Amino acid sequence: MNEEYDVIVLGTGLTECILSGIMSVKGKKVLHMDRNSYYGAESASITPLEDLYKRFNLPGEPPESMGKGRDWNVDLIPKFLMANGQLVRMLLITQVTRYLEFKVIEGSYVYKKGKIHKVPSTETEALASSLMGLFEKRRFRKFLVFVSNFDENDPRTMEGVDPKTTTMRDIYKKFDLSQDVVDFTGHSLALYRTDEYLDQPCKDAIDRIKLYSESLARYGKSPYLYPLYGLGELPQGFARLSAIYGGTYMLNKPIEEIVVENGKVVGVKSEGEIARCKQLICDPSYVKDRVTKVGQVIRAICILSHTIAGTADNNSCQIIIPQNQVNRKHDIYVCMISSAHNVAAKGKYIAIVSTTVETNDPESEIKPALDLLQPIEQKMVNISEQFGPTDMGNESQIFISRSYDATTHFETTCDDIKDIYRRMTGSDFDFAEMERKQKDTFGDAE
Repeated sequence: MNEEYDVIVLGTGLTECILSGIMSVKGKKVLHMDRNSYYGAESASITPLEDLYKRFNLPGEPPESMGKGRDWNVDLIPKFLMANGQLVRMLLITQVTRYLEFKVIEGSYVYKKGKIHKVPSTETEALASSLMGLFEKRRFRKFLVFVSNFDENDPRTMEGVDPKTTTMRDIYKKFDLSQDVVDFTGHSLALYRTDEYLDQPCKDAIDRIKLYSESLARYGKSPYLYPLYGLGELPQGFARLSAIYGGTYMLNKPIEEIVVENGKVVGVKSEGEIARCKQLICDPSYVKDRVTKVGQVIRAICILSHTIAGTADNNSCQIIIPQNQVNRKHDIYVCMISSAHNVAAKGKYIAIVSTTVETNDPESEIKPALDLLQPIEQKMVNISEQFGPTDMGNESQIFISRSYDATTHFETTCDDIKDIYRRMTGSDFDFAEMERKQKDTFGDAE
């Protein structure tokens, strides 16, 4: 370990593993360490089920009705992948897809006045949807056509809209969309967690709705994908990529000290040895003095023996509860997956509820979501602090990732990866730079 590295990475969360993969592909000498004995850090999938029970301090062993403990891979952080999103691009370009298998999530739903409705995913579904009345549907269809044709470089598609100054609130007014339609468009299609976007320039919202539509167009049932055996497979896939390019991995390594000289990182001390480096990437838990608390997220893992009522018996789905519907500032999300994804015993379903904490009684905040899941066989609640860096690494060359937020997709995580990359290298992230030039050492087929 007493060697010199270009980059040392601490923690094997998804953000860290993708960055270590990218740096290795770029020819950097990388050492990647984690204090835990498993990959994934905060974004791990826990197996067997006995370990999950221990983690949440549940008394005794899981009951026999839960099946074999090894059949379970339970994500600590619930997220799906947008089929046309940034993470899928990263997976495809680096060919990490060859280590993983994905399934399409069966349906996307939105909560309105106590009931759940399917988010219309095609024109036909929009016209048949119980979310809107007849005239509303026509206006909504016009709005969708406008969004899909919108091109900043072609004024004819803009219909007098200036993407830099026209707000999204103005666009909704232009198409005369009602509050309910605005709610589900902003929160279930553009996937905003709050309503702050309404008074900002419309370009970002239009891009987000396009991403949803393009993701949906790829597979049809919903815009979301999920890897078999759980999200913990993602960091492991990128770790393998790093290893193929010469990256060194060490799990179970207690980190005693991050060695800084004259304000700049020079190495990491573990078990009495010092590995030297020019740059360091880590999650907030390794540098508590260089981060600040930016919020809290509550996540409730619920094990069910049934599908969720109103979701057409789908073995997987997402439900979004827009904040306006339950008098909140942030949306509540439900992600459900099942034995079909090799993450639960046969006949069992895992529904994970998450939201940004707003009060001193976080569990009562998620009650509307828990009510949709009844009866719940076993519930495990975790409230985690969210941190962001106070040190941006310009002087220290320590680059700290942000805690995973309550969103149910990886777009914000990818934004963080691109931001760290920019600060580390001084240049914008370029997907083409991730292009893989080496094959696996153990004879992958052509």
